[in-house]
Amino acid sequence: MPVPFLDLSTAFKGLEAEWLEIIRATGARGSFILGPNTVEFEKEFAAYVGVKHAIGVANGTDSLYLSLRALGTGPGDEVITTPWTFFASAESISMVGATPVFADIRPDTFCIDPASITKCLTPKTKAIMPVHIFGHAADMDAIMQIARDRKLAVIEDCAQSFGARSGGKVTGAIGDTGSFSFYPTKVLGGYGDGGMITTNRDDLNEHIRRLRNHGALKPFIHTEIGMNSRLDEIQAAVLRLKLRTINKDIEGRRAVAAEYTKRFAGTAVKPPVALKPDAHSYNLYTVRMPKRDVVREALTVAQIGTSLCYPQGLHLQDVYKHLGYKPGSLPVCEQASTEALSLPVYPGMPRAQIAQVADTVLATLKG
Repeated sequence: MPVPFLDLSTAFKGLEAEWLEIIRATGARGSFILGPNTVEFEKEFAAYVGVKHAIGVANGTDSLYLSLRALGTGPGDEVITTPWTFFASAESISMVGATPVFADIRPDTFCIDPASITKCLTPKTKAIMPVHIFGHAADMDAIMQIARDRKLAVIEDCAQSFGARSGGKVTGAIGDTGSFSFYPTKVLGGYGDGGMITTNRDDLNEHIRRLRNHGALKPFIHTEIGMNSRLDEIQAAVLRLKLRTINKDIEGRRAVAAEYTKRFAGTAVKPPVALKPDAHSYNLYTVRMPKRDVVREALTVAQIGTSLCYPQGLHLQDVYKHLGYKPGSLPVCEQASTEALSLPVYPGMPRAQIAQVADTVLATLKG
């Protein structure tokens, strides 16, 4: 039986009637950009995360870029981040003219290692961008202490971690800003692109709202160069629907993860670590194993979806050759790139499919 890496169609069927009604209502109202659904979703999102402000933008990459812009990051600055992440994290730093500096990751959570961050600090360091990778919250207590000691900004990349907590706070409520993606595969995903920036700082809220709308203080009055990055009204509407059940969805992901972890206990497969029960929201269920590529090929033959996140650290990618990193520079990340594989996980995934995936993995490792 084929097992999809992610089943979005079932969730859509449950929302289809309300979704179509939203489209009709939006069309009848004639308000498509920064309309009432966007305004209300920003309020609801801020309340969920536990922050003063949430600003809807066009996508997750823009949420990082606009945060960096609002914090005054630019040429001559360095921003410390992880090499074990989607390209947008480092790309956004380069887009504002700053230099990404890559710290190594922890071997247990795959998140950026605070001890490695301290080794990367220089007089040019402007900010730290931790990524809550795969849904596990980074060690924000340690990261925020480093930032306070050096008076650095912190931009949380929460693209994969909606609902995860660190130190009792939801990710996105800890740093100067939190950046979220609503790409359809995310824990809280739309039916297209979308993003959100969270902050408790009034100055950043005002600045980001201006930047996302062409630098306009008010219609046709522009105080700086901004961009067109506004959350679509229809995406905001469907995200409001999905936010109503997000805690149930996250618990569904955790239940699938728990079942996998039980089946992999005592085997050569190292399941993902959750340092605390609420630290991981399992946007991805990423394991470590020997013979990773052999196992992936066997899963592909069995029509079981997987994802290779990530086959090469960003520090070794061609685009960043000029930064001078060499193989061996960040050994924990480089080791993970040879062992990590993401398995199917989504709310309501049938137990029979979980068993099928786990049994195929284990049978291949024994073979």
